[in-house]
Amino acid sequence: MSPSAVLPDGVGIAHLPNQRHKIVSKRGARFTIMVCGESGVGKTTFVNTLFTAGIKDRKALHLRHEKQTEKTVEIDITKAELEEKNFMVKLAVIDTPGFGDYVNNRDSWLPIVEFLDDQHEAYMAQEQQPRRGGIIDMRVHVCLYFIRPNGHTLKPLDIEVMKQLGTRVNLIPVIAKADTLTPQDLAKFKRNILDVVSAQGIQVYSCPIDSDDEDVTTVNQQIMNAMPFAIIGSTEDVTVNGRTVKGRQYTWGVAEVENEDHCDFKKLRNLLVRSHMHDLISTTEERHYENYRENQMETRKFGEKKIKKYENPKFKEKEEHLRMAFTEQVKKEENRFRQWEAQLVAERDRLNKDLEAQHAQIKAMEIELEQLHQMSYRGVRR
Repeated sequence: MSPSAVLPDGVGIAHLPNQRHKIVSKRGARFTIMVCGESGVGKTTFVNTLFTAGIKDRKALHLRHEKQTEKTVEIDITKAELEEKNFMVKLAVIDTPGFGDYVNNRDSWLPIVEFLDDQHEAYMAQEQQPRRGGIIDMRVHVCLYFIRPNGHTLKPLDIEVMKQLGTRVNLIPVIAKADTLTPQDLAKFKRNILDVVSAQGIQVYSCPIDSDDEDVTTVNQQIMNAMPFAIIGSTEDVTVNGRTVKGRQYTWGVAEVENEDHCDFKKLRNLLVRSHMHDLISTTEERHYENYRENQMETRKFGEKKIKKYENPKFKEKEEHLRMAFTEQVKKEENRFRQWEAQLVAERDRLNKDLEAQHAQIKAMEIELEQLHQMSYRGVRR
């Protein structure tokens, strides 16, 4: 083993973090967040509240009910660029409209799981190319699973989906609309959720707690103790004791978004953005992506395409509709071609008959001309 030595001041190795900071500041970062849960639990409001910007547009209620009749889970991607103090973050928000909105939600999580795997697959395929410049990276760094505040425990659908998601992405359970529960009911609801998560072996994200700074360690411990995070989302300003805050106005008072006595929004924001965004990105790269890559390389030959485990019934319906339309169009074209062919044959027959008639007239004229020549020849001899 080579000996180690403490270099004297002035060599410059200690400036490497500063160089790295400049490179990262210039390059910026990519962050992809998925929000998963039933319609109406406040996913769009939370995203807009989290980044204090209108990242996602609200959906009209009548359109939401029209979506429910289609009985398909879709993947909706919204992209935005956020800049703060000359640092740029390319944000992508993945929504899953249609999930959990039906009486029969069997296999409704398959499109979500397939999307997560497809992003790992696409990144792995780009890594295997000779030229890897400009790689498009849409791997999901964190998934917020919104739990409806029923005050009891997780539903069977929640358990199954969280099992599937926990092995593929950094999963963070979130209790939506926490202002609809009393503090006692909320605390009991959290305990019930944690008990189910532990009993079912669901993998949820756990941020690094230990740090050289005791204050940072304490904050990290407080963040983890708050899981699952009970949140309130609101983009509206309300006035409380002369202060303008984000919150919801009720007859009994105001539920403040950033008041830690009211909800865990600040703790969740610190986890996602201020303190552990880099850890979420690196965990996705070093754990979830590497697990997927290792599993695929063990079970597939090089260059072999990934087997599709799920096909969206909506796409199947569209494909069938297009196939029927194409078949109908082909039949119409074939009928048109046959009619055109019949017209060409009829025209050919008419032209042939006209040509035969012309030949007959020419033949008759030749005979008549020959007879005239013979008659004139006899007259001359006389």
